[in-house]
Amino acid sequence: MNLPRKTALLAAIAGALICATNLVMAQSYPNKPVKLIVPFPPGGSTDIVARIIVQKFSEKLGQNVYIENKGGASGMIGTTEAARAEPDGYTLLIVFDSHATNHYLYPNLRYDTFKSFDYITLITVSPVLLASAKSLTVNTTGELIAYAKARPGMVTYGSSGTGTSNHLNALVFADRAGFTATHVPYKGGGPMTSAIVTGEINFVVGTVGGLLPHVRSGMIKPLGIGSKQRIPQLPDTPTIDEILPGYEANSWIGLVAPAGLPKDVQNKIHTAMVQTLQDPEVNQKLTGISFQVVGSSPAAFLEKVRQESEIMGKLIQSRGIKVE
Repeated sequence: MNLPRKTALLAAIAGALICATNLVMAQSYPNKPVKLIVPFPPGGSTDIVARIIVQKFSEKLGQNVYIENKGGASGMIGTTEAARAEPDGYTLLIVFDSHATNHYLYPNLRYDTFKSFDYITLITVSPVLLASAKSLTVNTTGELIAYAKARPGMVTYGSSGTGTSNHLNALVFADRAGFTATHVPYKGGGPMTSAIVTGEINFVVGTVGGLLPHVRSGMIKPLGIGSKQRIPQLPDTPTIDEILPGYEANSWIGLVAPAGLPKDVQNKIHTAMVQTLQDPEVNQKLTGISFQVVGSSPAAFLEKVRQESEIMGKLIQSRGIKVE
């Protein structure tokens, strides 16, 4: 057999073996526990959503799914770990909207936002809530604006990290309202929420689901909602749009896996997650704290992240936002 024919035959055999291996993997998946990385500390909205869905997701997938919190650097540490994992379906990653902007902020990322992951589904979207510390002497969006204008640069707002929606949405809010404030980044939504509860910072623009329990306990004050309409969970809280016409903001959470998943494995994960989100108990828990349940196709989720990356990337670049 001449060399070209032998090379072609070997390539065909190798391809057949890969296909056979992938088929066996897909048919047997999952046969061991699945790790779900949450790239933020406990207590933030991403962690809250993960803990609401994990039990039912385990049932639908037919295998135990366990959460591992890997916080730090706006989700970059946990995301890097996921990107390096084997693409076998046994490591999954919950991503927050910072996933769409980190490559603008960290030039030496050890993964590619789009090429390093297979996008599974958009899990939830949620309007943001403008909330102030209980100790701050304001009770409405208008009063916060007046308070901040009288103290240029002295009012502080927190975020779950530089470049996250908590940061960028608050920055846009301050710009639109005509005041300057000092940004205080934290290592996740949990630490950010603790800071507003203790009065360490003056205000936040965060996910309703992450802040609502503290509003209900009276530990923080709701000032405005980032949606076009008021929400049933806080019917007496006006929209920010009522004070700043045109202002609208939300955040999102989704599921990805290391790039290269066998298609059948990806389909199994996607189906199990969509079924999880359709479960009445899970759905009720999420919508009860103002998360809108989605369960999109992989292609739709990828397109959303690309669009968000482009829009928020322009804001980051125009304002010269950098990790401090």
